[in-house]
Amino acid sequence: MIEVEVFGAELARDAPPLAEVRRLCVLAAASAGVGDGHVAIEFVSSERIAQLNGEHRGKPAATDVLSFPVDGSEPVAVARELGDVVICPEHTADLREAIVHGMLHLTGMDHETDQGEMLALQRELLKGERP
Repeated sequence: MIEVEVFGAELARDAPPLAEVRRLCVLAAASAGVGDGHVAIEFVSSERIAQLNGEHRGKPAATDVLSFPVDGSEPVAVARELGDVVICPEHTADLREAIVHGMLHLTGMDHETDQGEMLALQRELLKGERP
């Protein structure tokens, strides 16, 4: 079972309800064969995400979503703590997409190094074409 905690929901007036956030996390994790674990989804300000982006990626600017896998950049097989997804609603057009995007990064996918697989899977999952 994927356990999901949401923090800072008051910063995201259009945030999906917790049940939808959990469904999206479970869907994305299942696409990588992960069926058990814990993830934290946190909505943060533009300033906070810029700070995190600078500290962890060397890019001190606001962005839409950052993922912090527990095991660094290695793919997650089956782990209890999957990691954290940090989302800045001010820089995110679609919060559902950001949740799926962040979760796919936690499973080890990376759209900056793959051949388009991650973003294609993300589109597919958001269309509901995958179990």
